[in-house]
Amino acid sequence: MIKSLFQKVVVAYNGSKSSLHAVMYAILMAKCYKCRVKVVYVVDVATIRQLMLTNFLVEDEGQSFAGSLESDGNRNLDFAVGLAKSKGVKLETELRKGAIWSEIIAAADEFKADLILLGGADSSVQLSTLKHDVVSMQDGEIIGSAHCSVMVVRQPYIEQLFRIA
Repeated sequence: MIKSLFQKVVVAYNGSKSSLHAVMYAILMAKCYKCRVKVVYVVDVATIRQLMLTNFLVEDEGQSFAGSLESDGNRNLDFAVGLAKSKGVKLETELRKGAIWSEIIAAADEFKADLILLGGADSSVQLSTLKHDVVSMQDGEIIGSAHCSVMVVRQPYIEQLFRIA
């Protein structure tokens, strides 16, 4: 008998609508396939450090910004736990600090994940060119460097599916 293809799933969550859809998808996967799910939020201190090195931010601003992102991360992770509880699913959460792509891959490796879920860009929202490039770069690094399968969630009706599940 073949084991389930997805026993451990890591979800990259940044608070965006598309990454929230990936969290919802993972919760439904856990409910259907009985897999373990870990939601990971990364405080991008690598970019903050880079902005401080280029004098775009002074050190106090960088530390304040990192603290604010950490608070946002904890709030988002708590929200994900609440969503999972509403569906009778337990999930693990982790807040990490560093470069987003490398921290997601490290979290997946440590968790021994079979799959990493990423949120697909929301086609109804127009991203600025810079933001789109940064998101594409991070996703591309994860896809190109991950040691397990990577799936981009583009389920158009995930919110409706989540409500009725």
